Parts: sequence; structure tokens; C-alpha cells
Amino acid sequence: MPTLLSLFYFFYFGIVGIYVIFMPKVLSMVGYSGSEIGIIFAAAPLVRFLLPFAFTKGLKLNKTNFNLALLAMVISTSSFYLTLENFYALFFSNIGLGVGMSLILPYIEVVALDVVGKERYGKIRLFGSIGFILVALVLVEFLSSPDVALHFLTSFTLFSAILAFYIAKIVEKKEKRETKSDAQIPLLHHWKLWLGLTLMQVSFGAFYNFFTLYETSYGVSLDMTINLWVFGVVVEIIMLYFQGRFMKYNLVFLLQLTTFSTVIRWYLLYLYPQNLPILFFSQSLHALNFALFYSVAITYLYQLYANRVLAQQFFSGITFGLGGLVGALSFGYIYEFDKELTFLVASFVALLAFISLYFWGKTTKD
Repeated sequence: MPTLLSLFYFFYFGIVGIYVIFMPKVLSMVGYSGSEIGIIFAAAPLVRFLLPFAFTKGLKLNKTNFNLALLAMVISTSSFYLTLENFYALFFSNIGLGVGMSLILPYIEVVALDVVGKERYGKIRLFGSIGFILVALVLVEFLSSPDVALHFLTSFTLFSAILAFYIAKIVEKKEKRETKSDAQIPLLHHWKLWLGLTLMQVSFGAFYNFFTLYETSYGVSLDMTINLWVFGVVVEIIMLYFQGRFMKYNLVFLLQLTTFSTVIRWYLLYLYPQNLPILFFSQSLHALNFALFYSVAITYLYQLYANRVLAQQFFSGITFGLGGLVGALSFGYIYEFDKELTFLVASFVALLAFISLYFWGKTTKD
């Protein structure tokens, strides 16, 4: 099982790499404006946000629905060939991709935490970062046309779907996994926690969707920009390998620490968009504000709530879904209005996330 999980993460986050690094550039090549790119990239997060609420109303992540999600993911990415130059058609293709990805990952995350535990989780998850980095290194050498990116996207999606199908099949044979319990997630009661987690992802909307465009617009070459992406993922891999020792400490404090590091990271990008040493330093903070933050967040929710699958779905839906939606839309317009403000605003949003998590920590001590 650990091998299958590692391979799944490799291909799944390879998809993410293609999507966040190259698809904005592809859409720009086709002729989309900054606001249009933001709207298109908001489609998948919108679905990720809405789907968890359906599970509170009776929808179950059973074998049939899980397989339908896999099928939706494959069909949607394949349809990009036909919809790339049609704004509305491409928007709906992204919705289909969002449906598939938002259902699959939360389930796999719970399986991984069950199988390997929080201390060893990072060593499995780091294969996702390896997939991400290899995609960045390879695709940049071959990105001569939009179709090349689509070939990579559909191939990685197909392999991810096949692996997820077999993982779910093995789990089903070993045990009758309960995919929905009666326990609910008290979002309003724990609003400070969820607001902080969500604002963190809103701030990442600037990075995921516009970092490549932002840097190249300041004269940094596409090759160097990809090197910055790659460096960020290298330090992420290092953190994932060694993070087991950090997981023994107070998880709320780690959430606060990693969020504050994000404030610094975005502010440095605002101040020094062309300074390569500072850009590489800011990317080194990815070890904290993505790798460690993500692992700490899913582990904390795994321990906090009885309904573990639903908790991971809400984490995916509310933070990456709603947060990604708001981030993609807002930073699309901000970038189009004045690109220089993009990461200044992102830094302020991350500061609000830190403040919210700080007060959540005060609540847990009372």
C-alpha cells in the first residue's frame, strides 16, 4: 500500500504542477486576459467548496461515487483539447476536473494517515513533490504549444485515476471503511480556525495563478522562473522527509508559525520581484508555508474531528476550494489592475490568517 500511495501522490501532484505552473501561461498564449484566467481557475475551487456540504445532506462517498469522480477527472482533462479556446466550455471543463479532484484526495489522505501515521506521512507525501518538480523540469523544455501541456495533463490524470481506483479497491477488501459518520464539523463554533486556514489559501491565489506571469513580466526568464518553482519544491521535499520530528510539537503553534512565514514570503516578492537571491530565499520558505503547513493542518483536523473523511473534505473544500476561488478571482482582477500590488495584498491576507489562527490558539488554551 505505501508504494501505491507514493505513486498516486507522484501523479496527482504532477497534475497540480502542470495546472498551476503552466496552464496560466498556456491560457495567456491562447489570448485570455488576467481576469479571464482568474475566473477559469476559480471553477475547480468553487466545486471543491460546495461538494463537502452535499455530504452533510446525505451524499455518500461510496464505491460508485468514487469511481464516477475518477471518470469525471479523466473526461474533463481530456475535454481541454476541445474547449481550450472557448471561455465558457473551458470553465465547465474545469468544473468537472474540480469534482474529481475534490473527492479523491481527501479519501486518499485519510487512507495514508491510517496506513503510515503522521510521523511517516511526509515520506509518502514527498513523492507528490517529486512529481511536481519533475513536471516542472521536463515540461519547460517541451512547452512549444498548448497541446504539449495538455498531453502531459491528460497522461498524469489517467495514471492518477488508475492508482486511486486500485487503492480504494484494496481498502475495500481489507476493511469496510466508513466514509460518512454521524459526527458533524462545527464550522461556526470553530470559525477562527477555519477562517485562518481559508485566508492562508486565499493568499496563495496570487502565487499559484500568477507567480509565473508576475516574474516573467518583470524580465525574469521563464527558465529562471521554473527554477524558482523547482527550488521551492526541493526544500518542500526536504521538509516532508524530516518533518516527522516537528509533528511531535504543538500543532496549533506550528500553524501559526508557518502562516507568519507566509506573510514574510509574499512581502519579499512585492519588494524584490527581480532580486534573484531574495527570490530564492522567499521560495525556501515554501518548506514552512506549504509542506509543513499542509501536513500539520490535515493532521490537526484528523485528530480534532471524529468524522475524519468529512474533515478532510472540508479542508479541501473550504480552504483550497473557497480560498482558492476567492484568491483566483480577486488576484486576477488585482493583477490586471496593478500587478505591483499583487503580492502586497497577498501578504496582508496572510497576516489576517495569522491573526485568526493566533486567536484560535488562545481559544484552545481557555
